Amino acid sequence: MPKTLRKIIEIDEELCDGCGQCVTACEEGAIQIIDGKARLVAEKLCDGLGACIGECPRGALRIVEREAEPFDHRAVEEHLQRLRGESPPMGLACGCPGSQVQEFSAASGQAVSGDIPSALTQWPVQIRLIPPTAPFLRGADLLVAADCVPVAYPALHTRLLPGKKILIGCPKFDPAEEYVARLSEILRQAQPRSVTLAIMEVPCCRGMARILTEARRVAGTDLPIRTLVISSRGEIIREEEL
Repeated sequence: MPKTLRKIIEIDEELCDGCGQCVTACEEGAIQIIDGKARLVAEKLCDGLGACIGECPRGALRIVEREAEPFDHRAVEEHLQRLRGESPPMGLACGCPGSQVQEFSAASGQAVSGDIPSALTQWPVQIRLIPPTAPFLRGADLLVAADCVPVAYPALHTRLLPGKKILIGCPKFDPAEEYVARLSEILRQAQPRSVTLAIMEVPCCRGMARILTEARRVAGTDLPIRTLVISSRGEIIREEEL
């Protein structure tokens, strides 16, 4: 395929320490840790948007404009499918294997913790780690939860999570703009069937409602957002619709 002048990522191997944070930030899987360094797997897998740059603590990444293979959406999908079907590579310098997209059956009736079966059917669960292209998101019923909710609400696996895919995060400590960007792409690309939001009663948790509402606006959808407000004592104290 003829090359074209376009923007693409460039990695300074001298600065790169192989931490792998750029690997998890790249939704296309264009970057992998090879021989202890971050490397671009193929030019056609990089969209040139630079989502990985802000995750690099060493400043080893930058966007340059040069002749490169055109970005290929089909190649990205095929590449991601191969990654999902393979065992995570060994020897990564961080927890990157934990971000591998997986979908599995719930532990039907199996006691995972005491007598409570797990209703989790996907991995990862963190908003910042779930790619909008993850197959398990397509047409799914989503449960977006503040990350304190699973700790406070004991019936998460029996009442809230069954039949849903969960996305968790903290609106207080994580960048709101990143959440808006990620969630809007999920709403736009995955076109979920429904969205339930579970937040705590504390004021800072309302930020997740604002984030999700803005993500819905950016995505151009009017999908209702069922919102459950949970007390620190683990009770659902209010239900709203955004």
